Amino acid sequence: MSHIQSPILLQYLDALLKHGSFTKAAKDLYISQPYLTQTIKRTENDLGIEIVNRKSPQLQLTEAGKVYYRYLESIEESSEDLKRQLAKYSMTGKPTIRIAILPSLATYLLPLVLPVFKNKFPHISVTILEDVPKNNELLTIKEEVDFYIGQNPEAVSPSLITIDCGFQNYYAIIPPSSDFYCEGVQYLTENSISVEELLCQELVLTTNGSAIRRQIDRLLNRYKITPRIAFETSNVYTVAELAKQDLGVAFVPEGLVYATNSAAYNLYPITTTLISLEYFIAYPASKMLSENEKLFLDVFTTIVQKHTKKASS
Repeated sequence: MSHIQSPILLQYLDALLKHGSFTKAAKDLYISQPYLTQTIKRTENDLGIEIVNRKSPQLQLTEAGKVYYRYLESIEESSEDLKRQLAKYSMTGKPTIRIAILPSLATYLLPLVLPVFKNKFPHISVTILEDVPKNNELLTIKEEVDFYIGQNPEAVSPSLITIDCGFQNYYAIIPPSSDFYCEGVQYLTENSISVEELLCQELVLTTNGSAIRRQIDRLLNRYKITPRIAFETSNVYTVAELAKQDLGVAFVPEGLVYATNSAAYNLYPITTTLISLEYFIAYPASKMLSENEKLFLDVFTTIVQKHTKKASS
C-alpha cells in the first residue's frame, strides 16, 4: 500500500480530474510532473490495479480507481468524525462545548454570544463547526456535536429538543433599478408597497434549501409568481451586499440591516404575518446535558433573546 497519506492522494487525484493532464495538475499542485506521475504509478503498483485511465482524451478514473477514490474519501470522513468526537477531550484539559451552525448565522450570532461566554467561563472551550443545516442536524442527532444553532425550527427532527430564542423581522433591500425605489429616503413605511409586486422584481436570493429561501418560496407559491432571479448564493450577507450594489431586490433579516449616510437603497419592513426569522438552539432529546452545557445554553438563549427583542422592538 502506498505510503502517501490519503489527504495528499485525494488532492492529487482531484487535481488530475480537474485538469485532465499530469502536467497541468502538477503545476496546480506546485510539484513536478515526474513526481506526480511516479506517485500515482507507485500507488497503482502497490494496489495491483490501474486507478487512472490514461487512454481517454482526458484523464479519468478507472472503475477500480473510483472504488479507491471512495475509499480515500471514507478514510477522511472517518478521520474528521474521530476528531469531532475527541474534541471534547482536549489536550488543554479544558471541557469543550461543540456547536454546529450555518456560516452566515455564525457571522451574526457568535460575536454576540462567545465574548460574553468566554468572559464568564474562561475554563470552558468552544469548538465551532460551520456547515449547512442538514449536516448540522445530523451531527447533533449522532451526538458528534453538543448543540445545533439554526433558524426557523419548524422542519427540525423530532429527535432534537429545540429552544426558541426570539425572532427578527425581514426587510426588503430595494436598489435604484427597482420600480419601487424612492430617491432620498432610507426607510420606507410598512405596507406602503405590495409584497406581491415586489416579488415580481428582479431578485437576489439565497440558494434552494436554506431557511430564508424556503420562506421566500412559500410567498412565491402563495402569489403564483415565477421569480426573476438575478443571482443566488448560499450566504445571506452576500445576498444583502449584492442588492445594495443594485443587482436586484433582496429579502434579509433585520440583523443585517443598518442605516447609512446616503440613501443609495431603500429598506422596506416586511410584516411578520408574511415572513419572520426565528432563531433556535437544539440538542439531542436523549441527551442529559452536563453542567457546562447548561451554562452555555443559558448564556446563548439569554443573549440572543435580548438582542432579538431589542432588534424587533
